[in-house]
Amino acid sequence: MSKYREHGGKQSGIAMGPLTLRLPFIHYRFEWPDYLQGLLMCTVCLAIIPVLTGKLGMSFEVALAIVIMNGTLYLAHVTFGDPVVPGWVTPAIPLLIAYVETFAPGVERMQCLIAFEMMFGVFCVFLGASGLAKKFVAIIPNAMQSGIVLGAGFAAVMIVFKPGNGLKSFDNFPWTVVICVGLAFYLLFSEHFKSLRTKNKFFFYLANLGMMPTLALAVFVGPLTGELSWPTFTGEIITSPDFTTLFRDFTILGNIPLPSGHMFLSSIPMVISAYLVIFGDVIQSQALLDDAQKYRPDEDIDYNPNRSHIIFGVRNTIMSVIGPDISMCGPLWAAMQVVLCERYKHGPEAMDSISGGAASFRFGTWTGYFLAPIVSAVKPILGIGLASTMLIQGYVSVRIGVLKSRSFNDLGIAGVTGAIVATRGAAWGLGAAIVMCALIYLGGDKRKAYIKEEPIFPGDSPDKISKEVEEHLGNVA
Repeated sequence: MSKYREHGGKQSGIAMGPLTLRLPFIHYRFEWPDYLQGLLMCTVCLAIIPVLTGKLGMSFEVALAIVIMNGTLYLAHVTFGDPVVPGWVTPAIPLLIAYVETFAPGVERMQCLIAFEMMFGVFCVFLGASGLAKKFVAIIPNAMQSGIVLGAGFAAVMIVFKPGNGLKSFDNFPWTVVICVGLAFYLLFSEHFKSLRTKNKFFFYLANLGMMPTLALAVFVGPLTGELSWPTFTGEIITSPDFTTLFRDFTILGNIPLPSGHMFLSSIPMVISAYLVIFGDVIQSQALLDDAQKYRPDEDIDYNPNRSHIIFGVRNTIMSVIGPDISMCGPLWAAMQVVLCERYKHGPEAMDSISGGAASFRFGTWTGYFLAPIVSAVKPILGIGLASTMLIQGYVSVRIGVLKSRSFNDLGIAGVTGAIVATRGAAWGLGAAIVMCALIYLGGDKRKAYIKEEPIFPGDSPDKISKEVEEHLGNVA
């Protein structure tokens, strides 16, 4: 039994209204495997730096300061009770780039970004504090939820394989991607490795490392196949973020005047577009945690959309003042949440609490921002890390998305919605889902759109899941 909670209870913490304060070592076990993963995956967060330097005219050091501040605010989620790995609002980044480019470079462009991010943050806080966020999620039919999660899965796979428009990871590094992603899938999902993991401590600890073996292998496989270069080290130990220039030249705390009322009003369409993406992330967070919950009856996972909205809304509002950021502050890094949830399913010996895993990972990425040798070591494999996490996200999102459907009609709506989300974006996908749900379910029994009983696959029946739970916990849920 965990010392941080009763069996089947919520993780310990200090209630603070809609929030719950949780501190490492006091309210959850620190998970070192996830911390080490974070050290290596920190470079994914640094990938926004070229965008900030190119579109906003920042130096590398100023952009690094923004990444560090955003990374510090990532820690707010688990610290205040949200058991997720937060991230960017990734699908909305191209939209925001196009929006800010309609303004002149320099002061005017920074003002428009500040106005947008502040409006976006306040809007999200309002939805969370008023309780509307949770009510909004609750009225979404199964088919629409299924389609949103499916679309996230399709889009993740397309990012890697779509010729010309994706990360180009597969086209540029085919052997490295195949070998390293193959290892990741084997360690996370293989029935053969599951049996090895339960019989041998070495394989158990290897499984606990999550993505680390894949990334470590990529450091060597890439150069050996001639697809990547070996890491180069500058001799520096600590990175050099430039906070002084950031505050002076790029924020309203320095030389940037407050945006005009017109700028705030003109940002509303962009705010709505970004929120449609955020809404999909909230749905996906709920789906991933619900799926993990089936394997861990020893912990009552406490996820609340209202609380999540308050936290990422405050993050966006703060960043609009101290470090306007094109990546924005989102509620979920879906790919890493998937990796953590899969490791969490291995039982409390592997990960005592989902909160501990998420927090430890984000403490790892935060530490990595400051360590120049780590940044240098993993910089060549950034594309492989992104490809691996995207394909893992795609695999699990499609699986969970299908399970969200409760009827043949749900599956049909979800399939079409998912394809539109992946190819035309969240706004088109949600619009299509609303129209299809109205046409198919209007005039019938509305309860069919909200059936809670899950579908049963013979190969993964409730009995099989119960046996896995028994293996990991020593008792049947």
